[in-house]
Amino acid sequence: MERTAKGTVEAYYLALSEGKALAPFFAERADLVKVGISERLEGFPAVERGLREQTETTTDWDVESRALTVSEADGVAWFSDEVRMGWTEIETNERHEFETRWSGTLVFEGGWRFVGMHVSVPREL
Repeated sequence: MERTAKGTVEAYYLALSEGKALAPFFAERADLVKVGISERLEGFPAVERGLREQTETTTDWDVESRALTVSEADGVAWFSDEVRMGWTEIETNERHEFETRWSGTLVFEGGWRFVGMHVSVPREL
């Protein structure tokens, strides 16, 4: 894992775009929460399963960070970003593209690991 929280976030984006395993970026904890555009996963087993399924059923990921900010203090880090991302569904060959907002929290447990991640799509009310 990366030595800085920012490096870990950037490495996660790269792993996502390259179709690599993503579960190692997350802390193996029961209180882990990952919220995606269309899902909410709680606990490491659910996050690991969801990420594995995502990797197996999608391809051609584009991940473009546009406003990454990361802060660290006393073994905890938090980040936010605006990310343009897209992927293709393998089964249907359907392309999805989104402007998204990301935020999350990491802890240092032998390396920086996500304990919370939230990805959403901005919508006007």
